Amino acid sequence: MTSTLKKYVLFAVAAIVLPGLVFYWAQSRAPHLATWQWNLPAHFPVPRVPADNLMSEEKFQLGRHLFYDKKLSGKGTMACASCHFQRLAFTDGNAVSIGASGMPTLRSAQTLANSAYHPFFTWANYSLVSMEHQMMVPLLGEDPVEMGVNDATLARILQRFNDDDNDVQRFQAAFPGEPIRLEHIVKAIAVFQRAMISANSKYDQYLLKKAALSEQEERGRVLFFSNQAQCSQCHGSFNFNDQVISADTTHVKRQFHNTGLYNVGGSGAFPAGNGGIAELSGKPEDMGMFRAASLRNIEVTAPYMHDGSIATLEQVLAFYAAGGRDIADGPHQGDGRKHPNKDVRLNKITLSRAEQDDIIAFLKTLTDTEFLSNPRFSDPSNMDI
Repeated sequence: MTSTLKKYVLFAVAAIVLPGLVFYWAQSRAPHLATWQWNLPAHFPVPRVPADNLMSEEKFQLGRHLFYDKKLSGKGTMACASCHFQRLAFTDGNAVSIGASGMPTLRSAQTLANSAYHPFFTWANYSLVSMEHQMMVPLLGEDPVEMGVNDATLARILQRFNDDDNDVQRFQAAFPGEPIRLEHIVKAIAVFQRAMISANSKYDQYLLKKAALSEQEERGRVLFFSNQAQCSQCHGSFNFNDQVISADTTHVKRQFHNTGLYNVGGSGAFPAGNGGIAELSGKPEDMGMFRAASLRNIEVTAPYMHDGSIATLEQVLAFYAAGGRDIADGPHQGDGRKHPNKDVRLNKITLSRAEQDDIIAFLKTLTDTEFLSNPRFSDPSNMDI
């Protein structure tokens, strides 16, 4: 770990654990910043926001520009948006992403929609408990390299922003009287990402009694929340996952799951570098345990699973209906259905192909087309608002 990485990881951890930096969402401590309003439907709680990085329009606009700005990468060739496309709910459509050095990542780029409600970040790391902390991974990570920020490139990156008068003005609006620092970049992008709320799908309109589901969508809805399908056991929250935090949350369960995706050689192994939270805990029983991702906008976030190894929703439903995946040959050969750590609830699933299709019809009602095209989250070089 370089000294840059150590320094800013310590910054992120301090922002989490220091007694004075409790979490809350009020804006009263930042009088120089425009007040922030959460425009949420009744079934969405107010997100939890760290007291040292309150929401503001100035930070949001700075973060929006930074998110799309290639100057932020070591080589000046990549932006956050290079792996997070708005039309794909801020995923990239690839099984795994490619970093600034040309090195592939091990896992699929996750949607950023509603990440304000995540108590833990990435696919399998329960130590990343804030958006600011998580951002150190793509910015400063070395294996694999994603954005390529390090001791050798940081000064050059900061100078790029200092040389742009428009950037300087945006940084001064968000952090008046302070020099441009990596800490400010992290905080501004976190504010932009925290504001990415997707809450206006057809299903949301249905809950608000502003839209009706088709017969097939309704059959799928009933199945989704049934014991027969077991979907809602891990995807039953308002965000269609099972790890949620908000301004009112007092306790969060650390839930990760093995879905029988792999059982390499029948040994219980997962592919190298993709062992789930076992890589952090060192416990054999944690092998293959990953976070249940939100199903919102799932229609546009293919391919699926932590490594993008399942191409379509039809294949995902078939995978769950089979109780896991049996890989007949190749380097990952093995019957995941027999993995010793597999969640036993998968064995309770009984779904015909027609019932799987009904669930897929329901899942497509979770697509928020307004979010996918909202100019507020778009590249400001194309349209500034």
